[in-house]
Amino acid sequence: MKTFQDSAGRTWTISMTVDSVKRVRDLMKINLIEPESGDPPLLTRLGMDDLLMLDVIYCLIQPQAEQLNISDTDFAKALGGDAVLSAINAFYEEMVDFFLKRGRTDRAKAVGTQHRMIALAIQRIDGHISRIDPEKVLDETVGS
Repeated sequence: MKTFQDSAGRTWTISMTVDSVKRVRDLMKINLIEPESGDPPLLTRLGMDDLLMLDVIYCLIQPQAEQLNISDTDFAKALGGDAVLSAINAFYEEMVDFFLKRGRTDRAKAVGTQHRMIALAIQRIDGHISRIDPEKVLDETVGS
């Protein structure tokens, strides 16, 4: 089980169990047990679509939210940037643990690799953007 805090200071626990995986499947038609399935694969879709990822996370924590009378809209309102990052990191860590405990090291490695690749891609893109000189580009495009 992995935890994260939302922007309202509430702590949420992400726990992948057969029950929670079935809940995601029933509510979203997404099978977390097969992260390589689909075209593009589920892991890719989750990594590229933060809203999809956060909807999956809400499904995983839904029983906790219901106990606190927190709707999916209220949950989303309490997800600022730092809380989003924390929730997504907790999700990936929980997914890796789930597959390791099931003896599915292949799937655990795939999830862990996807998580690392996203972080590396962000670093590289940030580096490329940092090297852009807006004035120089504008001068080259429209002249000085």
